[in-house]
Order: sequence, then C-alpha cells, then structure tokens
Amino acid sequence: MIKPQWLRKPPAPFAGSTRVRGAIARQGLHTVCRQARCPNMGQCYSRGTATFLILGDVCSRNCGFCAIGHGKPGGVADIGEPERVAQAAAELGLGHVVVTSVTRDDLPDGGAAIFAATIGALKARLPGATLEVLTPDFAGNMEAVDTVATAGPDVFNHNMETVRQLYGVVRPQGDYERSLQLLAHIRRFHPGVIAKSGFMLGLGETMPQVERLMGDLVHAGCQVATIGQYLAPSKNHLQVAEYIRPEVFGQLSRLGEQMGFAKVFAGPFVRSSYMAGELLKGALVESSSISAEEFTDTATRDENSECTGYN
Repeated sequence: MIKPQWLRKPPAPFAGSTRVRGAIARQGLHTVCRQARCPNMGQCYSRGTATFLILGDVCSRNCGFCAIGHGKPGGVADIGEPERVAQAAAELGLGHVVVTSVTRDDLPDGGAAIFAATIGALKARLPGATLEVLTPDFAGNMEAVDTVATAGPDVFNHNMETVRQLYGVVRPQGDYERSLQLLAHIRRFHPGVIAKSGFMLGLGETMPQVERLMGDLVHAGCQVATIGQYLAPSKNHLQVAEYIRPEVFGQLSRLGEQMGFAKVFAGPFVRSSYMAGELLKGALVESSSISAEEFTDTATRDENSECTGYN
C-alpha cells in the first residue's frame, strides 16, 4: 500500500537533536522515540524534548504493532535509573516530562516502584515541571497502579491501543477490560490526576467499533485521548490495513469532546506523548484551542489515496 502524501513528513532540523541525544547517552538511558521508531523523533529531538523509556529496553510482551524488543528482561530493575532520568531532564530543562516503560511482567510490582522513584527524583530536580507517566497495565495489579499514582504525576496515561475486536491480534497479552479498569481506578481513587489514553487507527477497525471504544473510555472516566495513524515499523509487524484521511481525525476529535472528553487530540502523526505538554495545557485551559492541523504537520491531502472504512 502506497503511503499517501499527508504522511510524508519533512526532515526535522538537525541542530537540536544532538543535544538530546547527548543527554540521553551520557546517562545511559533509552527513549521510546528511538526504541519504538516514532515518526516524530526528529521533530521532538530538534525541539529539545524526548520521552524517557525506563525499566530497560526489553519488553516481556510481544505486541503486533510495537518495534520495542521483546524477550526475557532479566528479573531485576535498575535502581539508579530514576536519578539518571532526572539528571537528563534537568540538563534539557524540560517543562513537561513524559516517562514510559516496557512491560515488565517478570517483576512482582511490574516496575511500579521504579516509576514512583522516577517521579520523586523528577520532582526534586525539576519542582516546576509537570509530569506525565504512560504505564503498562501492571497485569491488573491495582496496588502497583496506586504506587505510581500516589507518587504524584500530573497525568496518568495508559493506552488502549485499539478496539476490543482487534485485541487478540494487536495486543494478544493485553486485556481490553483490564485496561479500562485501570483507567477507571485512576479516576475513582486518584481524582487529582488526569486520566489519559490513546489508540491507533488503520489496523482494520470500523467506525462503530471506534465510537464504542471512545464511549467506553468516557464511561471509565478518561479525560484526555489521543488518536493517531498506525504505521508499521517493519515488514515483520502488523501491516497497515488503511490510511485514514486527516479530516476523519478532525471528525473524531469533535465527536470525542461532544461525548464528554475534556480534550481529544487526533491526527495522522499524533502519538501518546507527542507535544504532551501543550496537550496538557489544552486540557486544563478551556479557552485553549489546538487545531488538528498542528498535529498533522501537513497541508497536502491526497484525494486519490485508498480509504475504505471511514468514508
């Protein structure tokens, strides 16, 4: 399938990226930007920001869409990692810090203690920054969820990734209801933390299925959602079933806010942590208006490209 014009991203300036790469390398850290082959990496690095990937770079699960390496992580966690993340974030002068991780089913708490320690280290080093975590499902361990949430992030993000009907293929070791329960738990027991989630389009879902997913998120108490286009990181991963037109993302953004989300950020290049600081401001300030075009990085739309399920 030929990639349409609106998904052809111009190269980002190189100058700023060396600063980010240097800070990450000096602390021996990983970023999801690089490990997951994010199409926004050049742009984000050039703006002096990155999303930290903690708990190593080997995931205990093997999702069909994800480029992060999988296998046996080793059964131990790096207790020095939280302070190194804080040092790198301080060196970069980040005003909004996003921390995510691989899934660590090999650890009793799924890595929750390292998440909490990272939040604590960031608060000590950057007391004026806002903090966002993007966590795995901790195998349904709500005590682990509480460990992270009580550490005090401003945003607790857990991605649904796709509609219920595709979980068996896209996220075989995940559980749709378990992920919804995690988000509902955050909203119920940690009301001061913003509950956020995200999912991809283009994997073969239908519009009614997408609308059901959005409704389930609203019912769970999710306040902010991100919606982006799935792009296969390699030929060995799930292949794209459809490239979704940019205007459909705009329609879903408006629909989501009508359904009850505080903010829905949708566009072909939108990812969970893409422009996350700006998204948080948009969710907190009612007068904030962030257009879908700001998240697509394109002004060209190919009217002749293939698009079936969303017309």
